[in-house]
Amino acid sequence: MDIYFYNTLTRKKEIFEPIDKKEVRIYSCGPTVYKNASIGNMRTNIFQDVLRRVLKYNGYSLKHAMNITDVGHLVSDGDEGEDKMLKSAREEKKSPMEIAQYYTELFFKDLKALNIEMPEIICKATDHIQEMLEYVEKLMENGYAYETSTAIYFDVSKLDKYPILSNLNLEDQKAGARIDVDREKRNHYDFALWIKAPENHLMKWDSPWGLSYPGWHIECSAMGQKYLGDQFDIHTGGIDLVPTHHENEIAQSKGKCGKIPARYWMHGEYLLIDGGKMSKSLGNVYLVKDIIEKGYNPLVYRLFSYSSHYRNKLNFTWEGIEAASKSLERLKNAYQMHLQGSDEIEDKAIGELENKFHIAINDDLNMPVAMGVVWDTVRYEKKSPKIAKLIEKFDTVLGLKIAEPMDRNEQQLPQEILELVEQRKQARENKDWNKSDELRNLIQSKGYEIKDTKNGTEIKIIK
Repeated sequence: MDIYFYNTLTRKKEIFEPIDKKEVRIYSCGPTVYKNASIGNMRTNIFQDVLRRVLKYNGYSLKHAMNITDVGHLVSDGDEGEDKMLKSAREEKKSPMEIAQYYTELFFKDLKALNIEMPEIICKATDHIQEMLEYVEKLMENGYAYETSTAIYFDVSKLDKYPILSNLNLEDQKAGARIDVDREKRNHYDFALWIKAPENHLMKWDSPWGLSYPGWHIECSAMGQKYLGDQFDIHTGGIDLVPTHHENEIAQSKGKCGKIPARYWMHGEYLLIDGGKMSKSLGNVYLVKDIIEKGYNPLVYRLFSYSSHYRNKLNFTWEGIEAASKSLERLKNAYQMHLQGSDEIEDKAIGELENKFHIAINDDLNMPVAMGVVWDTVRYEKKSPKIAKLIEKFDTVLGLKIAEPMDRNEQQLPQEILELVEQRKQARENKDWNKSDELRNLIQSKGYEIKDTKNGTEIKIIK
């Protein structure tokens, strides 16, 4: 079955045709490890994980590289301000290495909590200084870079077109657009490849241009080429990376080897908070741990993210998380009902449901439509292990651990109890409190205690 992805480079949805018919090579821009990754950052990681899972669902093997930026990302995302790692190290009174290690570990912890698969290759910027230096030297040799008293710059005037990914007017381009950043620059829009370090700079390395450190964009170009080659299949990241970071990666690759590094560029949209921007000043920068501390299974956020297409903005509210928590519980209970069912279901019906799901995920990762198919499946009138097995297959893409009960320590519930719990849930949603109480009492009379929590309905055997 054909897969279609929206390609930022061509601004249209295209049939996916990998360079290698069996293995797909992907590069994803990872975190700058100077602070906690927000749930907005994690939305991008969930989108990238779904991409991996969909490709594997279609039978491809993967070679996926993701960087860890621990040097060179300046606070302006351009060529001014101090390194984000150094700023964080100063504020927290730690070394840059300590900051990087601490926030890298937290990032990986969040990935695990959200059931996000680890890429095959994790590459740290400070482990690839030599590769970056060789890359810059090649750009100098090819005539695409020049030296000033403060840095080595990429000369965008040497390109046939710049920019080509964002398609912005250069007057709107922010990265390096201020002439007062370095008056020795040949063009306003030239960007730094390598920066000569001040004497008191903590992170610097020997180079042909003295003690210095890499610019942000050169890191991904060097590591992407090392692990995936001059040209690979897919490059992913957040939408905010398009006009600067990814644009300049393309420029560097064209300067070094004459090729755009990836054939397909895929970008996840912003996460909004209560309809507005996430910012420290507003006090609404939420982390995965905030979701957990409020009593929710972190996979609730993963399910919540499927309510909007990855290329559309998604509005986060705690009410939305509460609704997603109830939905996850319902999915798990419905799965158990099918697992314990004994109805006969024709293979044709199973095949039709699977085909609908497959079409949805292959249509540019259309998870809202895919979830509609999932709900049609779990609500199937006949209860059968065949449906349960199909749900398990869907979950290889969803990553929701549907087969695991909400409480891993609780015993598997009989189908009769599961059905009563589902009826009570419907009564509560209809605000039929009398019916809800009747069902609670009936469940208790059968030897089970029921308790409503933020994490869903807990059911335990009365000892």
